[in-house]
Amino acid sequence: MKMNRRNLIKASAAALAMPMIGGRAMAADPLKVGFIYLGPIGDFGWTWAHEKGRKAMVDALGGAVVADYVENVAEDASAVPIIRDLAQQGHKLIFTSSFGYMDQTLQVAKDFPDVKFEHCTGFKRADNVATYNSRFHQGRAVLGTIAGLTTKTGTIGYLGSFKVPEVVMGINSFTLAAQAVNPNVKVKMVMIDSWFDPAKEAAAAETLANLGCDVITAHTDSAACLQVCEKKGIFGFGQGADMSRFAPKAHLTAIEDIWGPYYTSRAKAVLDGSWKSTDTWWGFKEGSVVISPYNASVSKEIAAAADKIQAGWKDGSYDVFTGPVADQSGAEKIAKGAKLDDGALATMDWFVKGVEGA
Repeated sequence: MKMNRRNLIKASAAALAMPMIGGRAMAADPLKVGFIYLGPIGDFGWTWAHEKGRKAMVDALGGAVVADYVENVAEDASAVPIIRDLAQQGHKLIFTSSFGYMDQTLQVAKDFPDVKFEHCTGFKRADNVATYNSRFHQGRAVLGTIAGLTTKTGTIGYLGSFKVPEVVMGINSFTLAAQAVNPNVKVKMVMIDSWFDPAKEAAAAETLANLGCDVITAHTDSAACLQVCEKKGIFGFGQGADMSRFAPKAHLTAIEDIWGPYYTSRAKAVLDGSWKSTDTWWGFKEGSVVISPYNASVSKEIAAAADKIQAGWKDGSYDVFTGPVADQSGAEKIAKGAKLDDGALATMDWFVKGVEGA
């Protein structure tokens, strides 16, 4: 059903019987959960992955919850009345699923102390505002490894959205991993100041291809970049989900975002009264970051190198942000043998040496 962004779409019916969660009887009225989405649920990337997570939560909890969403919500002041609408309509748990909703979420939360809010990829919290994220940069190291070993031109590309910590971490992780297996590799970067704009994404991919990039990864939400790669006979990666259907030859693999377990756990916490304002950051180990199947063109040797990176993240033996690491100017940012803590990662605003772009 096509929706106006201001229309709340009910995703499940109210329970007819008293639900059970974790063996405890819950109130007869189901918990109303709301979601704010940046793009359309049909982007087959970021928003689509969150929508899959919402559905997984509903499936897991059945009649204990009803879950509504609003899509295509801009990351500006116009988000405030939309978030407020959800709270006023009785949603007691609200997920705002993009970085640009951080201050708007906090603003509304002040007026609804009995509502629990969860902000994705942010770093500001309150008594009734939690934050959650996924360690996408772990997956970017896998993609960088594959790109560094696949490129024939020695030049690879990164299509970014905004200079926010999540994207900066991704570019840096991708670059460092590529350099580790191919020290002479060049990484070209283009930012488009949008998360979802297929026309801009395609134009940026064309630019990167014209700069000699034969492998491009996109940190934007549509499959447009991959479709350009397919047309030009070069390679790329899916963002947020397996996008191989859109570019069966170009799509080497993808970082899949798995949100269902987190959404389910937080709804359960509200239902059983254990919800607290926390900062949750899951990755490969917890299953929120998953690498989709490799394309048949990925050799066994390259696949093995990529698998090794995944295994290292899971068992703690690998961290792409292990020094020495220098920034674009050559200044040391991470000393030899040192690693960045989560605080430094979550506020990263500098690019590593080897990233070429503004």
